[in-house]
Amino acid sequence: MRILTNQDIKKLFLSLSCIFVLFMGLSQLLIWPSSGSLRLGLFVLSLLIAAGVLGSCFIYFKRQDRMMEEAIAQISRFMTGHTHARIECDSEGSLYKLFHAVNTLATTLDAHAAKEQKTKEFLKDTISDISHQLKTPLAALNIYNGLLQDDSEDPAVMREFAVKSEREIDRIEALVQSLLKITKWDAGSIQIEKYPENIADLMNDLRLHFETRVDLERKTMTLSGPPQAELVCDRGWILEAVSNVVKNALDHTEAGGHITIAWNELPSMTQITVKDDGSGIHPEDIHHIFKRFYRSRFSKDTQGVGLGLPLTKAIVEAHDGNITVDSVLGKGSAFVLSFLNLTKP
Repeated sequence: MRILTNQDIKKLFLSLSCIFVLFMGLSQLLIWPSSGSLRLGLFVLSLLIAAGVLGSCFIYFKRQDRMMEEAIAQISRFMTGHTHARIECDSEGSLYKLFHAVNTLATTLDAHAAKEQKTKEFLKDTISDISHQLKTPLAALNIYNGLLQDDSEDPAVMREFAVKSEREIDRIEALVQSLLKITKWDAGSIQIEKYPENIADLMNDLRLHFETRVDLERKTMTLSGPPQAELVCDRGWILEAVSNVVKNALDHTEAGGHITIAWNELPSMTQITVKDDGSGIHPEDIHHIFKRFYRSRFSKDTQGVGLGLPLTKAIVEAHDGNITVDSVLGKGSAFVLSFLNLTKP
């Protein structure tokens, strides 16, 4: 019998059998002077009790063995790819607690496997996106190099293509830097060091950073907000976050356009708003602009890499804030960065 292959159960049955044999032997010795019918009756009763106990034990262990076999079968199904296989555990008892723990482990493993698969797909898509982003500037550099070789004696042509080549190199560098920054956020290797910062000073530094581009593109930028307003933040990363939004505004604003950076200190939060009167965001894109490498089919921007706004979102959320956008197609967009006014360090 299969259940007797279990050495512990086999020993239990042998022990019980020995106890019953000893009991019957001793009982017969004790009542030996009594009549033969009494001895026979006691002997038969002892046999019935022994058969009942051993039979009950056998049925119990047989049922336990069947449950274990079913559990093993479900575990085997799970290991061969049937990720929804589970052990029935709708009763009380230590064995059912074990089955419930196994089911919990299977659910956890299933969740980890799904997450790993999602991560692999994301990595595959990311590598594909990076490859796509690099192909354009590399192809342009290859063309410019060929043209320079063909017209190497014309200084004007050389200067023109040198400038174009430098622009493509800057584009590659911007992509690499953005990838490095957002990878650091994903890896959790960024240390946020928050201190009270004057917002007006932050935004003035930002305006100086974009001043040359604003002038060259014949656009205007104004700052507006209370001069004493403060934000508890990591200065460098907040400048990075707002810079990405301002760059996005400049990218989507024509010559003569205007960008406004405004801030306000409310009782419960501090807000920084970047508003432009540019092309706006198509309704189809409004819920996707914070996704990495997202490129709208309606956008005319061929330079962006689709990492600026996702990085901004990560930085803002690391500062216990959130970012929202309101946009009207053809009339401009307004990005609002909101930060809770937590206790200052």
